[in-house]
Amino acid sequence: MIKKHVASDMVSAETRLSDNIQLLGSLLDQAIQQVEGQAAFDQIAAIRQAATTFHQTHDQNASLQLEQLLAALTPAQTVCVVRALSYYKHLVNLAEDLYGQQLANSHTHTPVAGMLAHSISQLGEDGVPAQAIQQFFADALVSPVLTAHPTEVQRKSVLDIERRIVELLAARMHMHAQAQLARNSLLLQGAVSALWQTRMLRFSKLTVVNEIENALTYYDSTFLHVIPELLQDLERDLQALMPAGSDYHLPAFLRMGSWIGGDRDGNPFVDGTTLREAVRLQAVTLLRFYLDELAELKRELGVSTRLIAVDEAVMALAQASRDQSAHRMDEPYRLALNGVHDRLLVTAESLLAGCGWRIDDDVQADPYDSPQALLQPLQAIADSLHKHHGVALIYPRLGKLIKAIESFGFHLATVDIRQSSDVHEAVITELLQKAGYEFDYAAFNEDEKIGILLEELKQPRLLFSPFQQYSELVHKEIGVLEAVREMRERFGCHAVRQYIISHTETLSDLLEVALLQREAGLLRGVWGSANIQVDLNIVPLFETIADLRDAPMIMGKWLSLLGIRHVIRNQGSEQEVMLGYSDSNKDGGFLTSNWELYKAEISLVELFQQAKVKLRLFHGRGGTVGRGGGPTYQAIMAQPQGTVDGQIRLTEQGEIIANKYADPVVGRQHLETLIAATLDASLFPADQLEPARRRAFESVMETLSATAMTSYRSLVYETPGFAEYFFNTTPIEEIAGLNLGSRPASRKSTRRIEDLRAIPWGFSWGQCRLLLPGWYGLGSAIHQYLHQAGSNKETRLGLLREMLLGWPIFKTLINNVDMVLAKTDLIVARHYAHLLPDRSLREEIFSRIEHEHQLTTQVVNLLLGSSQRLASQPVLAKSIRDRLPYLDPLNHLQVEMIQRYRNGETDEKLKLAIPLTINGIAAGLRNTG
Repeated sequence: MIKKHVASDMVSAETRLSDNIQLLGSLLDQAIQQVEGQAAFDQIAAIRQAATTFHQTHDQNASLQLEQLLAALTPAQTVCVVRALSYYKHLVNLAEDLYGQQLANSHTHTPVAGMLAHSISQLGEDGVPAQAIQQFFADALVSPVLTAHPTEVQRKSVLDIERRIVELLAARMHMHAQAQLARNSLLLQGAVSALWQTRMLRFSKLTVVNEIENALTYYDSTFLHVIPELLQDLERDLQALMPAGSDYHLPAFLRMGSWIGGDRDGNPFVDGTTLREAVRLQAVTLLRFYLDELAELKRELGVSTRLIAVDEAVMALAQASRDQSAHRMDEPYRLALNGVHDRLLVTAESLLAGCGWRIDDDVQADPYDSPQALLQPLQAIADSLHKHHGVALIYPRLGKLIKAIESFGFHLATVDIRQSSDVHEAVITELLQKAGYEFDYAAFNEDEKIGILLEELKQPRLLFSPFQQYSELVHKEIGVLEAVREMRERFGCHAVRQYIISHTETLSDLLEVALLQREAGLLRGVWGSANIQVDLNIVPLFETIADLRDAPMIMGKWLSLLGIRHVIRNQGSEQEVMLGYSDSNKDGGFLTSNWELYKAEISLVELFQQAKVKLRLFHGRGGTVGRGGGPTYQAIMAQPQGTVDGQIRLTEQGEIIANKYADPVVGRQHLETLIAATLDASLFPADQLEPARRRAFESVMETLSATAMTSYRSLVYETPGFAEYFFNTTPIEEIAGLNLGSRPASRKSTRRIEDLRAIPWGFSWGQCRLLLPGWYGLGSAIHQYLHQAGSNKETRLGLLREMLLGWPIFKTLINNVDMVLAKTDLIVARHYAHLLPDRSLREEIFSRIEHEHQLTTQVVNLLLGSSQRLASQPVLAKSIRDRLPYLDPLNHLQVEMIQRYRNGETDEKLKLAIPLTINGIAAGLRNTG
């Protein structure tokens, strides 16, 4: 019966998905007709029909008709067509996201892997002891870290309208009366019309403050409400697994992080001022939320002592309140909450002077000196309700507010600091020179640098002097650390907690950050002594293939330093290490990046286990598969055994943030998936191979990786003219000119692949439908492995299939390539190739890409036993198939517009059309950033 019920739910959800897509499409058609007129609508409809026909039949006549229709468009008509096709994909995305929500809800009777309910159920079924569960969550940390990167192509205004459309769509499934449905349709028509009449793109480039403000909208819509609710619900579920009569308290292990306002690597616009503004704006958002919740609580908790008893602690709080109205003297909870509200208002004014908090003249209250002080009266109220028949009154709001304060403190999200190691070296060099040292620190070898740094860390005096003249760089870097000290003193130690070192290549890179912290008062005491205090956790980021291979050696030296245990003890007896997916992929290709990350994790876990130090890995994942993207649950479960161990931090970047967290229901699902994956990977790891089998699989992967990297680097870094090919045949230059983010697209003003940021690198390949960073090299690697002289092809193929079935990393890798190939289109990509005038170079490079694509397709078909892409994921396959006909004309138009723009045309509509196509293609592909 349950299976039939679930199947029925799935059919019902799929029917609603189809109906919703059709409804939204028709509403968009109406909006276009009303604003643009019938002729424009007919033109768009003809293009859509031609694109669909061509995609279904691959008929040359249909192709010719599509090209003729597109070629006849004026720049103004092009803008209209592009907006229509782009917004249609936006609306399809909304319907599909809602479908995902409804499908998840239909599984409530049969939770599946990846759902938190399934993980909790497994704890009970496997008989995991209550003490083990308590210990797990006491040590756990799950931390999504929001970052600002130049691939977020959505405006907040558009996101707000789209959120309203989702709410209206969701409401329809509960409506049956025709009058209700008719009213809902009118509201939907208004929202879709507003979407069509709202500007899709920004006219000016985002500032860092704009990025901070945009990120905070996800707290207002999702995180502030969803995280406390999720934690409260999880606590209730876990209570059922605890001994009878116990009262389990779930620690606040789900904590948000942010790089926005603190990530200086390659972004000249981030400094101490932006860091202060980031922390300040976060606190403003948070404290307003707390005050609003307290105001609602005052209205809700009108419990009367004429009817029910109340604890003395609450009565004392009530008596201390300035509200002594005779009308409320029998309502101590309200009086107590009024006093809490007053004190929090004074706290807000104290922390955020000048932010316009309105405080009545008769308010005489002391500010709370910590979030823990704020929690005390609220917990007293909760305890009193619990004792006196008021448990049901805690859950709706008070319980969530307590969880919110435990999770967010007064800071909301921990802002990480990040800077490149070469900048640190330049600052240390100047500080030493200005302090009177007659040597060039940067010219020394590694051992000499370590000696100088350790000796300096033992000195009581500072290198930096207010009486010296320093470069702007030194003042900026020291200024950031001074801002860190101020923000921690004001908002607590969790306001800023980590210092990420980009391009960590040596041990001295870590010690330089320790010395810089000392210069700003963030490191106190003598290095090597037990009294040392280091405020910011020093976190190395290993990015390139070489850096990943060196990571265990560097961290081994770090853990061997005299006195380092005192440093680690004072940062929670944990050491965080960050792994970069983007640069390792750009450096060595998709397969090698995944394999080197895997090996680095295993080596680091073994190293830290031997040293008896807890390791936390921070995964620098992006949106595309080439940057660590793909299904989150599968990605975490594919981590080597022992690498998660209850703690994980990972970046959420670009348009992925909007996809995951713009809607609170979708946001909760993603957060639950993160928790479920962390729980399952730690307690029920999928990667449990027998040692001999593991060695055999690893040997194959090592062979595959070597071939794949050779193939990839041969194309990207060793082929003369490849950079010219890339910069001409992708919209990288147009992307760099978009008003997408505050960070430049390249680290240096060159046309070298080495200097290009990994994010626009992957984003550009997605736009031209090659998605090369997500598959290139895999075909050559497996093909060569299967056809190696003297080997048995069938035996080797059998081993690869065993790896696919029994080894999570290989299964995830192949499934991700399967998905990327489903979105790749060489016919479209060839249109982009013609943007390169040099025909011989164009044909040489494109033919190599074409050959590798053919090999990759063949080997994936062979392994999966199907030539149909995503055969095991029919819903995703259908989604991609349905959206491709709308992507094709966008790609064709993008090529045409880029060609005309690069040839010198200056029409303003032309300049507008190109970024619109970028937006539409990104919306169609989804995980592109």
